[in-house]
Amino acid sequence: MTVTKKGGLGKGLAALLQNAETDITTTRESKPVGAVSEIEISQIEANPFQPRTDFDKQALQELSASIKIHGLIQPITVRKMGYDKYQIISGERRTRAAIEAGLKTIPAYIRLANDQEMLEMALIENIQRQDLNAIEVALSYKRLIDECSMTQEQVADRVGKERSTVTNYLRLLKLPGDIQAAIRDGLLSMGHARAIISIENEAEQLRIFNEIREGNLSVRMAEELARLQKELDKENKPAAPVAKRIKHSDGLLLNDYTVYQRALSDRFNSKVTFKANEKGKGSIQIQFEDLDELQRLIDMLESK
Repeated sequence: MTVTKKGGLGKGLAALLQNAETDITTTRESKPVGAVSEIEISQIEANPFQPRTDFDKQALQELSASIKIHGLIQPITVRKMGYDKYQIISGERRTRAAIEAGLKTIPAYIRLANDQEMLEMALIENIQRQDLNAIEVALSYKRLIDECSMTQEQVADRVGKERSTVTNYLRLLKLPGDIQAAIRDGLLSMGHARAIISIENEAEQLRIFNEIREGNLSVRMAEELARLQKELDKENKPAAPVAKRIKHSDGLLLNDYTVYQRALSDRFNSKVTFKANEKGKGSIQIQFEDLDELQRLIDMLESK
């Protein structure tokens, strides 16, 4: 089989039934629909609706080597196109690896599907993959909404997620291109992105994004940074110039010490307060209720 893609949407189920060459109700070998059968790879063509375009060459070679030894354990899924013609619904990577392994036939689950169903199934199957980045997931959700005429609630139901999860992914697509690229390339986590999304101003989103990257901030710190910016936005105050901000040794730039206070309070499970002058000189105070709590704090500090 040569895995090639046909451009554009197909003619649909009704059109196929009107043509003897694509009569999906007839096969020479009577392969049963709804069951797994061995199909000649030469009779299978790629899915034109496949949302996945890149296949890791090394991973493909490793899968091919495994198939040579153990065979193809998990069948692919195809739709019947006509006289012993089939089209991949899911499993293009497995099919490519099987070809490389020299297989002539491949186990496949056969079903009927029209073009709309093909697109929907391909997108949902793609979403279930473990190696997708958040932007790829978001784009797949958007395609289900735009091209399959689904609501966010219907998408959530089809993929087995909460509606809020689908909404959060879709919101990523409203971020500036530089931030989306960082998420796509694994340079920014979903947690960091959610913190940035809470800021409405694009310029501030980019500024916070840069501070997260430069300071290697945790998600908690990114959330605190975004919270501080939103407070400034409510007061209609501009962000303090970088030169006047407090600079952490790791590169964190903040308008005050709040993020550190919260981080230490969480670490010690006690109230922590800061006192500092404009030059950054100051002190830290950790409160305790009794001697037992004091001893607990001492033990934590000595263990560091």
